[in-house]
Amino acid sequence: MKVVVSVGQFLGKYFALFVLGGAVISYFQPHLILWVLPYVSYLLGVIMFGMGVSLKRSDFVAVFKRPKDVIVGVCAHYLIMPLVAYGLCLAFHLPNAVAVGVILVGCCPSGTASNVMCFLAKGDVALGVSIGAVSTLIAPVMLPLILWLLAGRWVHIPAGSLFLSVIEIVILPIVLGVLVHTFLGDKVEKGTEVLPLVSTIAIILIASGVVAANHATLFTASTLVLIPVVMLHNLLGFTLGFFFSRLLGMNHPKSRSITFEVGMQNSALGVSLAMAFFSPIAAIPGTLFSVWHNMSGSVLASYWAAKNKEGNTPVADAVQNAAN
Repeated sequence: MKVVVSVGQFLGKYFALFVLGGAVISYFQPHLILWVLPYVSYLLGVIMFGMGVSLKRSDFVAVFKRPKDVIVGVCAHYLIMPLVAYGLCLAFHLPNAVAVGVILVGCCPSGTASNVMCFLAKGDVALGVSIGAVSTLIAPVMLPLILWLLAGRWVHIPAGSLFLSVIEIVILPIVLGVLVHTFLGDKVEKGTEVLPLVSTIAIILIASGVVAANHATLFTASTLVLIPVVMLHNLLGFTLGFFFSRLLGMNHPKSRSITFEVGMQNSALGVSLAMAFFSPIAAIPGTLFSVWHNMSGSVLASYWAAKNKEGNTPVADAVQNAAN
């Protein structure tokens, strides 16, 4: 078990590099990974089940103790990322099939990696977990609705089918995971140590499968432009999330949590839905986002952690932390 945990930690530490490596192999040898495409939704279900098993009652304490902070974070997430995605699609004149993929990523709930980044950055982890959990639980309604409002001008949005799919591949596995943790408790505690490794491998397989499916068109003009679009989407999400929370008077730990919860998406969900309801090319933004946001999130988390060690957190924030 220790070996498995160590391997999981190693993959997690160099996650972006492994995703990139898998993408390179899939591009040059697509036949090696095309088999994964029919199983993308199942792999995502496994990831969500792992999230559910890891959730505890204490993870939802902030929802009831500090509902205002959680509501601010969730609203910021579902306002900033979809609108930034829509603006980038217009600014870069993206083709319809690609644009829906970008907006789909923007409409996804918070990514699970955001909690790790929040912890590393010395943010308010309890708040981050609560925002991520709530944004995920309301995703069956928010994702189809916002996607229909913003991307309906380009392609037909099957809102009802999207609602059912998000329920099936996100909510049900999470609920099942929570039930397993609730009723089995300590009996599954050891098993949860394997979940980070399983989730990491699942995301790498999903990303590699998308690259394999799009290897023939990956470096065309319509897809190369996605690199700056994805980078800007994530970085603007971080920036606007941080300043939005600061303008509302939140201290640095809270603002850091909201920054990661806004800027980091469950891009694997975007990939899965794009493959199921749109086209393989619509899944490329989610794949690129998965690689990039882990790299940028790690850099930002390291920067804030270093600032903390230097004692550069403003005195006013320290006082406010004590008050809270």
